[in-house]
Amino acid sequence: MPEHRETPRNLLITGCSSGIGHAAAHAMAKRGWRVFATARREQDVARLEEEGLEALRLDLADSASIEAALEDVRERTDGRLTALFNNGAYGQPGAVEDLSRDVLREQLETNLLGTHELTTRVLPMMRAQGHGRIVHNSSVLGFAALPYRGAYVCSKFALEGLTDTLRQELTGSGIHISLIQPGPIASRFRENAHAAFKANIDTTHGAHVDTYGKVEARLASEDGKGTFTLGPEAVVAKLIHALEHRRPRPRYAVTVPTHLFAALKRVLSTRGMDRLLLRATRSERE
Repeated sequence: MPEHRETPRNLLITGCSSGIGHAAAHAMAKRGWRVFATARREQDVARLEEEGLEALRLDLADSASIEAALEDVRERTDGRLTALFNNGAYGQPGAVEDLSRDVLREQLETNLLGTHELTTRVLPMMRAQGHGRIVHNSSVLGFAALPYRGAYVCSKFALEGLTDTLRQELTGSGIHISLIQPGPIASRFRENAHAAFKANIDTTHGAHVDTYGKVEARLASEDGKGTFTLGPEAVVAKLIHALEHRRPRPRYAVTVPTHLFAALKRVLSTRGMDRLLLRATRSERE
């Protein structure tokens, strides 16, 4: 049963330039939410405004950008924010042993630390009004690790642990926090991951040279139309429940791989799960 809330319902979304964030911003606006759609690049902010959305620049890797965007939201809403959808993130491919400290830090700055900072800055607003909803867009890789995705896996595993702790600490506050765990979703995620791979991974030296050719070929050729790939509307459906239902769930699984890997992780040993995941990604390495 949908929960009755005051009008307008104010929602801040990160990572709205494309994919899930873009779809969510438009879908929630159509449902009567006042959506503040954010993006890192000014040209994307301008495009979102042309599409009829209230758009702001917000770079999760930049504390000053986070504070400036939130100050703008406070002024526009008289300090009242009903919900936050932390969607902004990117993937940094590469073998763990080839991730420099700086590259791993950059991944964490956006996917974990920026999300954390934004959340902690929003919480006082929600506590003051006595209610709120926070939704983190995690991943199947938030609980199931796959090779050559270590930086992204690290960020999502950490996000899930931080969220579980925060959920306990928010008990009784009127603020609910949920995780959405998508598997493959059609978006620009792979395109952005390919760019990060080319920019930050040395593919000409080391133990993984032979495999990197296959990794790059996969990133360059994937078009988001795999067997289990769903459109961003599949995530939006879970977001609607998390934001509007009287009893939001702690976790929402999206796509067959997420449901399957979650079930198998409960019954398989660690080595058994490793064998399964390596088999599932064999074509990327051979």
